[in-house]
Amino acid sequence: MKRRIISIVALGLVVCIASLFYFTKLSVTAQSVVLSGQVFQASFSSAIGKEALENEEVYVEDQQGRKVDANYSLTSNGKSIEIEGLNEGSYTLRVKDKLGITKTNFPFRVYKELPTVRSQAELKAHFEMAKKLQNIPHEGIAVMEDSAMEESSSAKSGGDYSTTNNQVEGVDEADIVKTNGTHIYSITENNISIVNIEDPTKMSEETKIRLGSDYYPMQLFLTDKTLIVLAQKNSFQALPYEQSSNDIARMSMPMDSMTTVLFYDISNPSAPKLQREVGTEGHMSGARLTAGTLYYVTNVYPNFWIMEEQEDIELRPYTYDSEKGDAVNPIPYEDLSILPNSKEATYSIITALDVSNPEKNEVITKGYLGGSEQLYMSKDNLYLTSSIYEEGTSTNKMLWNPGSMDTEVFKFALDKTAIQFVASNRLKGHILNQFSMDEHDGYFRAVTTKGNSWDENEVSENNLFILDEGMKLVGSLTGLAKDERIYSARFMGDKAYMVTFKETDPLFVIDVATPTSPKVLGELKIPGFSNYLHPLDENHLIGFGYETRIDTQSGGKEPLIMTEGMKISLFDISDLANPKEKDTEVIGDQGTYSPIQYDHHALFEHKENHLYGFPISIYEKLPEQEYSNFKQDGALIYEITPEIGIERIGDLLRPEVSGQMYEEWESSIQRIVYAGDTIYTIAMKEIKSYNINTYKQTGLVKF
Repeated sequence: MKRRIISIVALGLVVCIASLFYFTKLSVTAQSVVLSGQVFQASFSSAIGKEALENEEVYVEDQQGRKVDANYSLTSNGKSIEIEGLNEGSYTLRVKDKLGITKTNFPFRVYKELPTVRSQAELKAHFEMAKKLQNIPHEGIAVMEDSAMEESSSAKSGGDYSTTNNQVEGVDEADIVKTNGTHIYSITENNISIVNIEDPTKMSEETKIRLGSDYYPMQLFLTDKTLIVLAQKNSFQALPYEQSSNDIARMSMPMDSMTTVLFYDISNPSAPKLQREVGTEGHMSGARLTAGTLYYVTNVYPNFWIMEEQEDIELRPYTYDSEKGDAVNPIPYEDLSILPNSKEATYSIITALDVSNPEKNEVITKGYLGGSEQLYMSKDNLYLTSSIYEEGTSTNKMLWNPGSMDTEVFKFALDKTAIQFVASNRLKGHILNQFSMDEHDGYFRAVTTKGNSWDENEVSENNLFILDEGMKLVGSLTGLAKDERIYSARFMGDKAYMVTFKETDPLFVIDVATPTSPKVLGELKIPGFSNYLHPLDENHLIGFGYETRIDTQSGGKEPLIMTEGMKISLFDISDLANPKEKDTEVIGDQGTYSPIQYDHHALFEHKENHLYGFPISIYEKLPEQEYSNFKQDGALIYEITPEIGIERIGDLLRPEVSGQMYEEWESSIQRIVYAGDTIYTIAMKEIKSYNINTYKQTGLVKF
């Protein structure tokens, strides 16, 4: 008798593991809970044939023993199966052989809403499944940081001073520098410097918030009276009040790290007062502040691999709140859930706090099993992404082969501090960063790259997907720019703009006004590529990236694409079918770089004066030289308008120093802001002020 094995991974809480025997013994791993509207997904250690479905050897029964009319399909060359079309209720997956003899019964339940974890046993079952499916090494997995990223509002005018370059209007993003027009708050090593800029010719550091050696400040938020410091705290965990030998086993190892949020009352900026400290175990992947509510997300990788040695090991992430004492405590089971299609051994922790009264308001923390990488947030919803890899791929291969992955997108509804999981969907390909995602009129839009531009066996292609409020796919474009990958994207209302690259830089203009039928309107091919796209107005885009040249003398099959100097492009998209590169500026030679290439917060914008600027390090290659050498660093300010194009008007570069091989990190500019008629450059150890009309230096303060 021919022997086969079928397995179903139904989303949820209790993981059932069974082995079926046809010709080959295979392990079957599945969760016993799934959400209605979601797809069952199953993975096998070897492929099965279509005849298993055609002969009804695999099917689902309801509680009355009736076969359920559902949609069954094999994927991944027979190594997985998907079943969809199941309503809320209890079911049994039955697998029979050709003689009609039942080989296994797999009970599961479809729920309307995501249920919570009920016990440690359920957590252990999930981690056993993750360990079995992913072959995860003990040292952990990589987490992608929130980077070069989100529809913008820039170091842009909020009153008569800069605000952070945010992707979504009304949703503030954390950054290393903040200003309220009278003071600049900046991170300097593990301290926070507070500089009075009311008189730009007599700037002074009023005080410095000195954090302990175990804190590493990462980003800041600023409200009217509160400075919010997001820091990483690397230390051993404090023991809970109720200790046991198993607590000690769990706590004897360092935390995965604690993301700590410190709230300072700055009603008197010269004497900031610490009001409260809260923390969540894990590394921060992103933070937002909107409508007076702070949200931040961390990723936690528990020490689950020692479950066999420590039977009662604590697998829940820990939190801390100075209002509740000095101890860290595990998140209650009722605040933990397992995300649909999650096979990961990583938590995504979402924390929310109303900052109108940070000293007293309640901290809400929800934990979801399923790691997250990219983060996009509108005023009403939070979206997290998780990479889904081909079955049988080891973790190490995953990290180096993004072309093989798809992306699960999870949607959470936000109502002040209330967090509610809505739904998820799997998209073909890999999402580059937060700017590859957008929400507009209730629809979620995303662009992805599938495959690898240099792999003949899996040639890359690019896609656009549009999902409705329930995360159902309603429209898509697939197979765009084959053999290239996405370098940058921007959604602006009912239009989407996407830059792909391999040898040239195609800028795609896509109409997404009708969600069910998006269409490409125009395409422009030019040398170079843009890593970040910024809207100038509804008819023009600014691209920040690199110039390139093609080297055909290398002797290989493919010509080498050589990166040259930094490139600014002004795109005219007024004729959507015929986008044009209206103007360009190339700065320096190979090696020239700016943090704006990977961090959009580094962009300075004075919208009223049409000014755009960024820190830069310039490298120069002389005719007789093979490689470029460092020339100088500082900042550049441009006036950019549709009428005049790109015009450099502010040169804030430091003088060239003969023999200097690289930048001096203490004085390298990290951010540029303005207040009134003064521009300020902020470095690790100093702030300089410049007249906004003459660009002459007017002041200096060193820390």
